[in-house]
Amino acid sequence: MLAAILAITIISGLFGLGLGWASRRFHVESDPVIDRINTILPQTQCGQCNYPGCRPYAEAIASGEADINQCPPGGEAGIMALAKLLGVEPKALNPDCGEEKPKALAVIDEQVCIGCTLCIQACPVDAILGASKYMHTVIESECTGCELCLPPCPVDCIDMVVNHHDAGHWKWPRPRVATQLPPAHPEIASANHP
Repeated sequence: MLAAILAITIISGLFGLGLGWASRRFHVESDPVIDRINTILPQTQCGQCNYPGCRPYAEAIASGEADINQCPPGGEAGIMALAKLLGVEPKALNPDCGEEKPKALAVIDEQVCIGCTLCIQACPVDAILGASKYMHTVIESECTGCELCLPPCPVDCIDMVVNHHDAGHWKWPRPRVATQLPPAHPEIASANHP
């Protein structure tokens, strides 16, 4: 038994050394222009730009294959930032790709949800939690508002709600209005007020 453990340890060590050598030998450097373009894109992974995600769209922009005006979630601000980065003139959003909308959040009506898991399969960022034949819910912090979960839902239980949970719309909670509370015991009230 000790020999088997020793043999597995030696083999594992050799594989580890081999993988370490390969990662250094065959390391592919990322293009910094693509990285900067990808940073500007909103990371919704919605596919409205006709590419399967933000990184492939960034690669297409960098190679000259795609124009800078194909991202509706990024909107005008995204187009302006891409134009500034690449030193080109900004353009209007391509209407064939969609229209700019406020950031939205998918909300599932849990009373109507039948647990078919089609929305889970469609979500590109794994923001939907649930199991087959059980209700599903959306992890708010993960949802990008891509709307890809809407078409496959057979019972139309998903709504897109405008998300106002960003720094630009945050407000301090209103202070409570102090109200005079009744005394805990009637005897105390009668003792204080003759």
